[in-house]
Amino acid sequence: MKSLNKEKGMDFLKRVTMITVAALIMAVNLKTLVRTGDLIPGGFTGLTRLIQQISLMLWEVEPPFTVINLLLNAVPIVIGYKFIGRNFTLYSCLMVVLSGVFTDLIPSYVIVKDTLLVAVFGGLFNALAVAICLFARATSGGTDFIAIFLSEKFDMDAWNYVFGFNVLVLVVAGALFGWEEALYSIIFQFTSTQMLHLLHRRYQKQTLLIITNQPEEIYEAIRDVTNHDATLIKGVGCYQKKECNILYSVVGRDEVRTVLKCVRRTDPKAFVNMIKTESLAGNFYMKPND
Repeated sequence: MKSLNKEKGMDFLKRVTMITVAALIMAVNLKTLVRTGDLIPGGFTGLTRLIQQISLMLWEVEPPFTVINLLLNAVPIVIGYKFIGRNFTLYSCLMVVLSGVFTDLIPSYVIVKDTLLVAVFGGLFNALAVAICLFARATSGGTDFIAIFLSEKFDMDAWNYVFGFNVLVLVVAGALFGWEEALYSIIFQFTSTQMLHLLHRRYQKQTLLIITNQPEEIYEAIRDVTNHDATLIKGVGCYQKKECNILYSVVGRDEVRTVLKCVRRTDPKAFVNMIKTESLAGNFYMKPND
């Protein structure tokens, strides 16, 4: 019991630390690069910035980032709590609150004035913050909740659809404040989305074709590590005309490295072909969010 409580405590500390770091990176990015380029970042963070700029333009008053961001996130938080997971949503709320408070507290500072550099590197740092948050089994709120809900519900990689929504927000920003900043913001969001694809692979699939002399042992290793099934196919090697065993399995791209280690440890002579899976129909096990 003590060891279990200690493990839970370490997990809690690890997740809170990662979320705090992610919130700090996001806030610094917003108050330096994003603010310098007058960019509108994606998601509800971008909507919050848009509302702040509209308020500043109409009434010369900039409302607090935290208040607007929390109000906008009210519905996505309910969706997350109901359909994704209780702890997942609570940690995400912590991220939303911390990133908002840090953004309100950190003063604006100009690092570089070149807008293209701001757009590219701002997108990279934004993706880094979101990825750290996702590794902590939480989100930065807003459209991230929606992307994960779609990914879990319909077994799809929804980040590009979120990018499409963000482009619509930026079109509104362009119509109100000028197209130059809006177009640079699209570069910011595109960079962020593509970088996030590289860093976070939970909802991406990989097909493995494994030729081995130890199919049962390798199947057991895949099952124990990933909880995924496999299909054994009997084949004949064209060169030596000998029978061979082919294991066919689909795993998450974030699981590939672990599976390959198990395969190499079980059968060092195994031949593995990895194929990117664009889409998948049927049952595919996904470890649920807590």
